[in-house]
Amino acid sequence: MVFYKSFNNNMNLKIITLISSLFCITSLAGSPSVILETNHGSITIELNEKKAPLTVKNFIGYVEKKFYDNTIFHRIIDGFMIQGGGFSNEDPPAQKKPEKPIKNEGKSSGLSNVRGSIAMARTSDPNSATSQFFINVGDNSASLDAGGANGPDGYAVFGKVTKGMNVVDKIKSVKTGSKPMKTLSGNGLMRDVPDENVIIKSAKIFKEKTK
Repeated sequence: MVFYKSFNNNMNLKIITLISSLFCITSLAGSPSVILETNHGSITIELNEKKAPLTVKNFIGYVEKKFYDNTIFHRIIDGFMIQGGGFSNEDPPAQKKPEKPIKNEGKSSGLSNVRGSIAMARTSDPNSATSQFFINVGDNSASLDAGGANGPDGYAVFGKVTKGMNVVDKIKSVKTGSKPMKTLSGNGLMRDVPDENVIIKSAKIFKEKTK
């Protein structure tokens, strides 16, 4: 009887340990995601920190500082992409001052600018990305991937939309035109700006558990 009791206790301990281990594995294996709450609906983005660690860390940093809250998608081109993360929801919209630029992971990540992917916006300098990002609404891999039509470095993809692509499609179809904007270098007209502000009300991080 003593042996039987000891055996049961050991088995219970092993089962508890196994369950705990599985729970830890599930939690660690989950990918961080961000939910963008917009005035058109919610967009869930799964971040690929394994393949684009610097870019994901940068993006999460802005989310944690609530930098993206009450900003807008300020540049929208149907069939191409929707761009946000840089201008506040004002009239006229005003550019926010970002953190320092990060290294471009467009070559090293192996991720592609396919429909539904999210990538960093930048200038002609490959390593100039800061806070602004865009969601591809079409397959732009031929032009935006490393070695494509826009040069050897590409535009760094760091995640993908997992829920709310219908919301992205709603946003890409809004009316756009030229609009006065306050930039860090001065005021001027920008093209492809929505007639009515497409607002990112909040951006929040959560961790999805893998099954």
